[in-house]
Amino acid sequence: MTASFRRLNLLLITLILILSGALSACSTQEAEHPFPMASMDHMPAEVQSAPVTVQQAYQFAVANPDVMHELPCYCGCGPIGHTSNYACYVAEQNPDGSVKTFDNHALGCSICVDITQDAMRMLREGKTVPELRAYVDQTYAKYGPSNMP
Repeated sequence: MTASFRRLNLLLITLILILSGALSACSTQEAEHPFPMASMDHMPAEVQSAPVTVQQAYQFAVANPDVMHELPCYCGCGPIGHTSNYACYVAEQNPDGSVKTFDNHALGCSICVDITQDAMRMLREGKTVPELRAYVDQTYAKYGPSNMP
């Protein structure tokens, strides 16, 4: 084997390894979040400096209000006006559905965030929203009353 042939083989092997790494990184990214996630750019500073699980919960809540409106919260937030797990993250929406005012409740409430993280995990597993709701009711009812009927 000539030196130039060996260099060409080494170059081809390196190129294949780089491309396979890039392709697997792309598929991992999609598999990690098969649902929309809001950008951190428009989140309040408190959310941006929160732990990653809290940041992800806010990103998911903002991007998936249809799911979050269907999930209750069991942290006892009903008396403060929360009517779903979504309300733990968003206090007020604009007419177009975008967030007008964030709610900081979930910043300090692990139950709110755990419910949202469970929803994210279950959606990745292919579960439906009714299945999510049943799981949340069964798992979190021991912490207090639901904020949803």
